[in-house]
Amino acid sequence: MTILQAIFLGIIQGLTEFLPVSSSGHLAIAQNIFEIDTGGSMLFDIMLHVGTLAAVFVAYRKDIVRMIREAICICIDIGANTKIWISNRKNDEALRYKRIIHNNYRKFVVLILVSTIPTGVIGYAAKNLVEAASATLIVPGVCLLLTGVLLVVADFTEDGKKIPRDVSYTNGFFIGIAQGISTLPGLSRSGTTITACLVSGFDKRFAVKYSFLMAVPAVLGASVLEIKDAVAEEITGNLVLCCVIGAVVAGLVGYVCIKVMLSIVRKKKFKGFAIYCLVLGVAAIAAHFIL
Repeated sequence: MTILQAIFLGIIQGLTEFLPVSSSGHLAIAQNIFEIDTGGSMLFDIMLHVGTLAAVFVAYRKDIVRMIREAICICIDIGANTKIWISNRKNDEALRYKRIIHNNYRKFVVLILVSTIPTGVIGYAAKNLVEAASATLIVPGVCLLLTGVLLVVADFTEDGKKIPRDVSYTNGFFIGIAQGISTLPGLSRSGTTITACLVSGFDKRFAVKYSFLMAVPAVLGASVLEIKDAVAEEITGNLVLCCVIGAVVAGLVGYVCIKVMLSIVRKKKFKGFAIYCLVLGVAAIAAHFIL
C-alpha cells in the first residue's frame, strides 16, 4: 500500500463513517475496484477507526466528559446503596436509597450501555460473516440498496421530541440491534442507527448525538478484540506511516462530516443520499457480475 492509497482510504473512511452511505461498503468497493492491497492489515483498519473516533471525541468533548463524570458518580452511588442495603439488613433499618438515574446524562450513559449489549453480541457472532462479505461486491451492493431504503424511511418519519429522559430502555436495545446489523458492509451504521432513532421518536439533534456516541464503546470494543491480530502482523515502517496518515486524514474529514450530518438531519435531506446509495448499490451488483 502506498501513501496516496492510505490518504485515499482515509478520505473515504472520514467521508462515509458519518454520512449515511456506509464506510465499510465504500472501502470494500474501493479496494475491490481499484485493487488496493492493504495486505489484510488489521492495524490499518483499526487506525482508520481510531481517526474517526478522535473526530467524535473532539466534536462531542463536552458531552463525553460529562458522561464519564456521571458514569463514575453512578458507580459511587451504587456502592453507597449497597452499603445502605447491608446496613438496613443488618440493623433492621429503613434508610432511603440514593436515586441513581436522576438527570439526562445519567440516563444517556445507561442507554448507551443498553445499546452496546446487542451490538457486541451481534458483532462478535457475525465477525467471520462480515469479513467474508467484504471480499465481494455483491453483498455491499445489496446492503447499499437497503441503506437507500432506510434513508427514504428516515425522510418520511415524523419529527420526534424524545430526549434521554423520554427514551425507554427498549428503544435503546432496539437501536443497539440496528447498530449490530450495520456491521455488514454497505449497510450504513450512521444511516441505520439514525433511522432507528428517528423511528423511535428521538429529537433530531439528539438522534445524531446518540448515533455517534453509541459508536464509541462499540468501536473501542471491536478494536480491543482485534489488537491481538494486529500485533501478530509484520509491522514495517511503511505500514506505520500509512496507518498514521490514514488515521489523521480520516479524523479531519470525519470532523467536517459530523457538522454536515447535523445540518442534514435537522433539515431532513436524506433523499440525495438515498438515491446515491441506490445507484451505487446497483453499480456494485453489476460490477460483481461483469468484473
